[in-house]
Amino acid sequence: MTLLNRPLAALSWAALLLSMACAAVGPDPSTVPTPALQASFAEGAPVPVGQVGTQAFWRSYNDATLTRLIEAGLATNLDILAANERIRAAQADVAAAQPLATLLGGEAASASRIRTGGGGQPTSTTSTANLSAGFVFDLFGGARRARQGAEAAELSAQAQAEVTRLAWLAEVIGAYSDARYYQQALALTRDTISAREATLKINNTMLDLGGATDLDIAQTKALLQTARADLPNFEALFNAQVYRLSTLLNLQAAPLMGQMQRGAPALHIPAGPGTGVPAELLQNRPDVRAARSDLSQALATVGVATADMLPSISLTGTVSDTGGADSWGFGPRISLPVVNQGLLQATRARRESEARQADLAWRSQIVAAVEDVQVGQSNLRRYRQRVSASALWIRRRRLIKRPMRWRAPTLRPVPPHWSICWTPTVSTRRHACRLHRPAMMRPRRGLPCKLRQVPGRRWPALPRSRCASFTKALTLSCLRVC
Repeated sequence: MTLLNRPLAALSWAALLLSMACAAVGPDPSTVPTPALQASFAEGAPVPVGQVGTQAFWRSYNDATLTRLIEAGLATNLDILAANERIRAAQADVAAAQPLATLLGGEAASASRIRTGGGGQPTSTTSTANLSAGFVFDLFGGARRARQGAEAAELSAQAQAEVTRLAWLAEVIGAYSDARYYQQALALTRDTISAREATLKINNTMLDLGGATDLDIAQTKALLQTARADLPNFEALFNAQVYRLSTLLNLQAAPLMGQMQRGAPALHIPAGPGTGVPAELLQNRPDVRAARSDLSQALATVGVATADMLPSISLTGTVSDTGGADSWGFGPRISLPVVNQGLLQATRARRESEARQADLAWRSQIVAAVEDVQVGQSNLRRYRQRVSASALWIRRRRLIKRPMRWRAPTLRPVPPHWSICWTPTVSTRRHACRLHRPAMMRPRRGLPCKLRQVPGRRWPALPRSRCASFTKALTLSCLRVC
């Protein structure tokens, strides 16, 4: 009766162990509870925007040069290429953690053929072939948790690649926008230099005519030299941004410099899809998804450490053929971690602490993401209010700087088409460029220049032959930069 019960007991234990294989120890990485989030942002409406993480938002700037540079740089940037290689490495780890690769083990098949003889002995040939294999029962789900950890690491690598891509896009757009700003500042500075050179000529003419003083000439020369001193600074800043772009795009600087020097309109603020609701950050923000994947990987390592503390059963088998003599072997093996139980418990405690740290890091990342959106939303709203106020200021300045007609007491009236001076005010345009940076808008043209007069001064009477030159000098003084 005892002999009959032994096979039944063995089958019962095998059935019990196989049923236990369906349950994995440790926390489940796929069921991470989502923290409670607010229904809407502080200054936004609770209107969902859906999945916006895959949109090519840089095309909304409507700049062909920027779009071409970005789409070319996505395939050449070194940081992005390195992030893609990390994804491939994580995919290799997932392949190594597949069920067959994890549960099957043992030596590979081997074969040999040896020929012996000599010394009067007959020549003989001996052939040997061996095949061994093993199977490990995943009783407590350690291999399953290892696969889940590898899959979570792959998702984290993909999310980190998106973080790298977004950071690269922000740097490229910022460098391109700054380059266009300094390019406009260069153009305005050259206009300033031209206008002040013309003003210097006018003042020299008026000095000869007795209508200006040496102080006016000195002040005009000082303003001219100030404008000339600003020119190298803006050129250096423009070149620095182009060189920065060449590094980000992994391109040679000389061709890119020639392409950027052709000029292009300033970037405009694109109309975004909105901010959505805080719950959408869990899917739209790659840094939040990366922190979530890191948490899943940490939880999976807890399950692996827990499974290492429990017994493991494996089956091994060997088949060999040596010189025509066949042999085989097959049997189970049980491993009980008894001596190193303290070390395994310490390892599990460390993995649990790392999982708690990953959970806190994930929650902290969510809070930081909500803060980033609310700060950005507030800044954008105030920024647009500032732009509107600036536009109103420019319109008011137009009214202040309306063209004036000046009549000399002893001269005929200045012709109307000479006295109209709707030329751009350089200082006003430069102020507008600074205000609209980094998403610059094209400076407004048509700002009139104020006709400067000296209070209480009466122009002396001039002969008719010198009246034309004096009137022309007076009219050209409208170009003087205010």
